[in-house]
Amino acid sequence: MAEGRRGLGRGLSALLGEEEPAVVAAEKAETPVALGGLSDTPIELIHRNVDQPRRYFADQEIIDLSESIRAKGVLQPILVRPSPGTPGSYEIVAGERRWRAAQMAGLRALPTIMRELDDLQVLEIGIVENVQRADLNALEEAQAYKALIDKFGRKQEDIAVAVGKSRSHIANTLRLLQLPEGVQEHVIHGRLSPGHARAIAKADNVDALADRIVQGGLSVRDAESLARKADAPKKASGPRRQPKDTDTQALEHDLAEALGLEVEVADRGGAGVLTIKYETLEQLDDLCRRLTRGRGS
Repeated sequence: MAEGRRGLGRGLSALLGEEEPAVVAAEKAETPVALGGLSDTPIELIHRNVDQPRRYFADQEIIDLSESIRAKGVLQPILVRPSPGTPGSYEIVAGERRWRAAQMAGLRALPTIMRELDDLQVLEIGIVENVQRADLNALEEAQAYKALIDKFGRKQEDIAVAVGKSRSHIANTLRLLQLPEGVQEHVIHGRLSPGHARAIAKADNVDALADRIVQGGLSVRDAESLARKADAPKKASGPRRQPKDTDTQALEHDLAEALGLEVEVADRGGAGVLTIKYETLEQLDDLCRRLTRGRGS
């Protein structure tokens, strides 16, 4: 598995080897004969992986690719594995978009590379392929990370290494799963960016704020301001606080991005309190490791 991890870190090219791109015409149809080799596979023997991270494919995207395939063929093979549940058929590991477009284009075969891969490797490869190409929307990415944690017990730090992202990026992305369903729909369809969603995530009326942001085309900074104003009535009943200066707000933002956790700085004339909020024991353990890293035994 160690070699597999390094391959994932370098991207799919390391997994697929250095084979030259292949072009397949609609007339060719041969069954793969060996693991690792490049060959043409009947399209009816190939099926999608129901657990693959990417769920949303834009219709126009598939149409455009199918037209390109009609003109030039499939220029890059798809990665498959022997189907765990259907002997004699193959499950897509990477390349579902090409498979969909090839069907639309009327091809009878696809160039494939076959590998023996377990479920964990399949999920990680699917995430790497889509994240590197920015094909996943933020919610699909979050759901994929959650699957790695729930199904395979992966730590956020391990996922960060495997997909080439920062630990804070993984934590911030996972937080999107706590949003109401309506707000998640806005993110899935690109009406809200992940930055917008994080800005309003802690507010009481998240759905209403999301609708205002979408309708008004507001920026992330506007969304942050909107969330603060919405939160003001709650804070008014408590102890009155002095408004934070821009430097303190910027420091809170930078620390939150670096740690992947909510951070609050309460400064009182050069002295004060730094509060770091965590939501799971895993986050606390990770924070403790990072704070004590480099200390002697």
